[in-house]
Amino acid sequence: MNKTTLHLERPQSSQVRRADLAPATGYAMLVDGRFKTEFLDQDAATKAALELLAKYPMLKIEIYDAASKSRTPAK
Repeated sequence: MNKTTLHLERPQSSQVRRADLAPATGYAMLVDGRFKTEFLDQDAATKAALELLAKYPMLKIEIYDAASKSRTPAK
């Protein structure tokens, strides 16, 4: 008779972020009004936004600055 072994894996310890909550620090890229990716500096956020906008021009992409709580359209 075959014996089966039960293997349990640990759940990943990553934090799940809600897409409708603004980050407290740094910069974030918004795609169609949803927070998608967080960045430490504005240059990295702008570069990623422009690459995504070049690939998908129909999207509304903005850069959110957590310090001033403002949004800037990616151009």
